[in-house]
Amino acid sequence: MRKRAAGVCVFALCVLVGAGATGFSWGGASLPVPHGLWALRRAYPDVRFSAQYDFARLDWRIDVTVPGAAGKKAVKRATFYWADGSMLPAQELERREKYWTLLYHYAEELKDPATMSEEEVARMRSFGSTDNRRNGAGTPMFFFEFLYDADSRADLESHIVSVRFLGKPTKVHERILPALRRVEARVNALAQSDSDVRSFLANLSSTDAYYWRRIAGTQRLSFHSLGIAVDVLPKNRGGKEIFWSWTRDRVGADWILTPLSRRWMPPASVIAVFEGEGFIWGGKWGIFDNMHFEYHPELFQIRLLDAYAAARTR
Repeated sequence: MRKRAAGVCVFALCVLVGAGATGFSWGGASLPVPHGLWALRRAYPDVRFSAQYDFARLDWRIDVTVPGAAGKKAVKRATFYWADGSMLPAQELERREKYWTLLYHYAEELKDPATMSEEEVARMRSFGSTDNRRNGAGTPMFFFEFLYDADSRADLESHIVSVRFLGKPTKVHERILPALRRVEARVNALAQSDSDVRSFLANLSSTDAYYWRRIAGTQRLSFHSLGIAVDVLPKNRGGKEIFWSWTRDRVGADWILTPLSRRWMPPASVIAVFEGEGFIWGGKWGIFDNMHFEYHPELFQIRLLDAYAAARTR
């Protein structure tokens, strides 16, 4: 559902970052660097991305360097291939059809199921099927597991910190802590004058984040396993639905038709704060997860770059 070819920069020979990260000129023709690399660079400014075109594989080779954290591992380096934005290691290139792009379109507006066509409904039902979740394409975790140092559970947990978020104890990856602190400060500021936000905070049961597990029906790690996803679970949902899978277990295939009015949601202003700090909201997914926020600043950067490219072609 998230497969979208990441576009390419319209400029030839444009520098991405550092030596070797340029467009490539061959026989007078220009080979442009994928502009999705700009989104990754802007999203993770402390990470170095260097790109060179590999003519043997007919793809961009991306060398990535992550600085070591204080008191933790030294500098880490890894090589990926662009693979239409999937960022795959060389050994996975022959299976690229099994992976989505990392830089998919994150919706700006919430999709109302009442406006879905029969084809869209059927597609979402198929997407949420057990068979598709076990055997269909999925998120390539290779870049994220490298970025967050998840070679093993022990390595990952060396970066997990215990904190309080929105008044509740939780554990998160240290890389996202600054963004999470900004979310908390902005939400608490909103609560001073917004009764809906105050009610949201008073109704919070937990803000669970780190939990090492595989996604149900797959062998892929959850983003909770990396400590970069947070579930804001309310004490009382008022009888409303909050997670597509729980709804499917109760009502069957009609889970997708659950009206927006029957879904529990954080206040719109709270969602906007999370998004403003680089967190996507699971309520905008077709398989809705309305308690779920996940740190993916690259999706907001690719949105900005796509908007800029579209404006230049008008």
